[in-house]
Amino acid sequence: MLRLVSGITDEAERMLNETTLRVAITGLSRSGKTVFITSLIANLMAMGRGRQTLPALTAQLAANGTALRSVQLEPAGTQSLDWFDAADKLRDLAGTTPHWPPRTSDLASASLTLSLERSGPARILGPRRVRLELLDYPGEWLLDLPLLDQDFAQWSAETIALLSTPPRLEVAKDFLDFIATLDAAAPADEAVARRGHRLYLTLLEQARDRFGLRWLQPGRFLRPGPRGESPMMWFFPLPGAGSAPSGSLRDLLARRFAAYRDDMRQNFFDPWFARFDRQVVLVDVLGALWAGQGAFEDSRHAVAQIAAAYDARSRSRWFGLSTLKRVGFVASKADHVPAAQRPALEALFASMMATPGEDRRTTTHRAIAALRCTEDATHDGLPVVLGVPLGEDRRRPFRPGHIPTTAPPAGDPFWARPFFELPALRPPLIDPDGRDGLPNLGLDALLSWLLEDAL
Repeated sequence: MLRLVSGITDEAERMLNETTLRVAITGLSRSGKTVFITSLIANLMAMGRGRQTLPALTAQLAANGTALRSVQLEPAGTQSLDWFDAADKLRDLAGTTPHWPPRTSDLASASLTLSLERSGPARILGPRRVRLELLDYPGEWLLDLPLLDQDFAQWSAETIALLSTPPRLEVAKDFLDFIATLDAAAPADEAVARRGHRLYLTLLEQARDRFGLRWLQPGRFLRPGPRGESPMMWFFPLPGAGSAPSGSLRDLLARRFAAYRDDMRQNFFDPWFARFDRQVVLVDVLGALWAGQGAFEDSRHAVAQIAAAYDARSRSRWFGLSTLKRVGFVASKADHVPAAQRPALEALFASMMATPGEDRRTTTHRAIAALRCTEDATHDGLPVVLGVPLGEDRRRPFRPGHIPTTAPPAGDPFWARPFFELPALRPPLIDPDGRDGLPNLGLDALLSWLLEDAL
């Protein structure tokens, strides 16, 4: 009886004093997601030790009559997911030869508990606790959202049409020549299916690595996760309308496509997306701009599709009632451009992905740097950023040139000239324990907005 009463009392105390927010964080390839999560954790932990690492968040707490008492990083415990080891990432960033940590290949999580002091008469209730459950997942998987409403014929038609246009056509020729020789109604041949899959996977890899393209489906072909490649993934787009003859090659590929789509729904989208309270999506806008019009338009298409997927109507159609309240779309690496050009970068990013019906109270577009690698300066009378390139020891000035506030149209002279230099910069010198937090641009304002209604 005493245990029962104690359990009821503990549960009542949790309901009164504890709020849990599930924050999902993802990003398109090379957007800096792992560094973002590491910086978020390190700066919140440092803030809990009294460091002024996130001033906008501190000011918001003060305006609410609340003070932060402490921040605790919960141990790994018995969770089934990989644990996001922020300390290990910090060692990569702050080692004797600083380097950027490896990219995410599977789901990973970490949890922080913020203890907040109440003010006024509410102090009698004791401190409030805001528990942040952080979920890290590969951005490539997010690109599979549209597949949930498609069948094999629809996806094949859209994909083949896209492969027939530049710049994809340059890497898709072997694959397109291969499928042109196939009889889709012929009996299924496993060797043909495997060869087609391998050719298709190769063109996806080349489109990503050679041209910086991001709208590449299926996403798990490029980031399969720890389970690796399975037979349901041995498919590729093949033209054809209507029902495929039973036992035919197109029938085999269609069944694998359906199995893949259902697996993503059942094992990722349904169990995880319905639980998110907050979502952060990172995009390397500067990298896409530097790579040229084809890469930029491809990234614009990708983020616009993702933005549409988070529209309330889409969420209710795919996942039932969703707890998702705020989505932050973030252009990363804002420290690579001088301060005077950062508003233009943010405006360009917002123009890439604005969707009809988007609620500005629950959606934001920002340009930030989760880990600042540069300092603002002037060189020859022009604003620049100073940074240390990877493999070097001395700072050099960099200037990106003109950053447009909206995407220049096709044929604009902007796309015909070299206009941007995106250096690979070394991480800044930081404390390997992260006790003083990590230098950043705009991370505090983003977190303040993201957590505003819960603080």
